[in-house]
Amino acid sequence: MSLSSPVSCADPALAPLCAAEVARGTMRMLLRHDLVAIGEVPLDGGRRADLMALDSRGNVVIVEIKVSRADMLGDAKWTDYLACCDRFYWAVPAGFDFSPLHGEAFLPARTGIIVADRYDAAIVREAHTEPLSAAVRKRVTLGFGRRAARRLTALIDPEAEALS
Repeated sequence: MSLSSPVSCADPALAPLCAAEVARGTMRMLLRHDLVAIGEVPLDGGRRADLMALDSRGNVVIVEIKVSRADMLGDAKWTDYLACCDRFYWAVPAGFDFSPLHGEAFLPARTGIIVADRYDAAIVREAHTEPLSAAVRKRVTLGFGRRAARRLTALIDPEAEALS
């Protein structure tokens, strides 16, 4: 599979568009692996996962998207996400230098790496599974389901949120 991005991820002004393309390709790949994902998922402590996905057995995957080296190296909050998922991946655009992700600070024995463009993605390092406790799994799964349902409701009836 050949991955490339029509958006120049090197241009900081295009970082949001580049991140959206990485998210799209990653979500497509996850879906092929029977994982359904939603983006921008609030977590405990005011954190927000770029993507969260569930498989058919209820396993939770979090994907953190990085499109700039500075953002990747300056992110001190990502380890908080590990307590909310069974597997954690970094997703980067095609052509991105992800060599820092092999360093011990990025826990390479625990975290996986995905390379993506807007059409597809490939796992270049599988994430190690660390099972969640039953209580955390229930809380995260219920939050995921309720958030997904609210988003679907808002698409069908944008005024419905005002009723709650």
